[in-house]
Amino acid sequence: LIKIAITEGQNVTQGDLLFEIDPRPFKNALQSAEADLQKSRLQLETARTQVARYRLLTTDQMVSKEQFEKISDTARALEAEVLSNESRLATAKLQLEFCSIRAPLTGRTGNMTIHEGDLVRVNEAGGLLVTINQLNPIYVTFGVPQQYLASLTRYRATGTLHVNVVPPGLDERPEQGELTFMDNTVDASTGTLKLKGTFPNATQRLWPAQFAKVTVTLDSPEALTVPSSAIQTSQTGQYVYVVKSDKTAELRPVVVERLAQADAVISKGLAAGETVVTDGQLRVIPGKPVDVKDAATPGGAGRGGKSGEGEGKGKKKPKITFRWWDKK
Repeated sequence: LIKIAITEGQNVTQGDLLFEIDPRPFKNALQSAEADLQKSRLQLETARTQVARYRLLTTDQMVSKEQFEKISDTARALEAEVLSNESRLATAKLQLEFCSIRAPLTGRTGNMTIHEGDLVRVNEAGGLLVTINQLNPIYVTFGVPQQYLASLTRYRATGTLHVNVVPPGLDERPEQGELTFMDNTVDASTGTLKLKGTFPNATQRLWPAQFAKVTVTLDSPEALTVPSSAIQTSQTGQYVYVVKSDKTAELRPVVVERLAQADAVISKGLAAGETVVTDGQLRVIPGKPVDVKDAATPGGAGRGGKSGEGEGKGKKKPKITFRWWDKK
């Protein structure tokens, strides 16, 4: 290795010079290939001249057909030799070009353990010169449980799915990208499907091999939501306590489609504007009156010795999301 043209941690562009190795053996091989090609071309030219001369003599029956065929075979053999030498010359030029090692992609260089003057060999164990990682754009790899495959396929068919990534740190602002890859098989060992998102990463907040929180947004429809604290579970399923207009409590079975942060998306069982109990459900009795107490009010005993804190939410537009931690 006679020259190192980069430094560790440097941003490089595709085609930039990285290293140079000693070109002298390859220049000698190139000159030898050029000489062999020139020699074979001269021999071919002479053979073709003889073929033309013997063709006339054969017409006049001054030489035998066997002699003419022998001269013709020699010319054809020299044509093949010329093609072989041209290939050797092209290979020698390519090997000489490889003496200048250039960046195959745009990215950032990593740690280097070699120095100018070191001996480098092809396929040598531990002979890695440098690793270049692409940062713009960057790809985030993560996995989702296989039960979400149908939803991902259905929503992806209708348009581009957006992916948000929040890297660890003080800044919780997410980086926005698009889902660009779904694997063609489910990992049998983990039961997950591998996905990839592409991010511009203009500020380089995302870093190779970094862990981050990934969110895939499937859709943003209008949906009825209540605080997830209002959802109760029994042997027959999930339910909520609804405070009716006469201030009595009603146990209402509901169907929870999914959880979105602190909200639960209700697909069946509630209407927009209804008030639900979000705290003190253990002291609520269906059909009995309920006093709606402010959170700052001490105690919470109402008529019938029951307490509850009512809170209702109408329609809003929550994002349908999956959340998990995975690695880029």
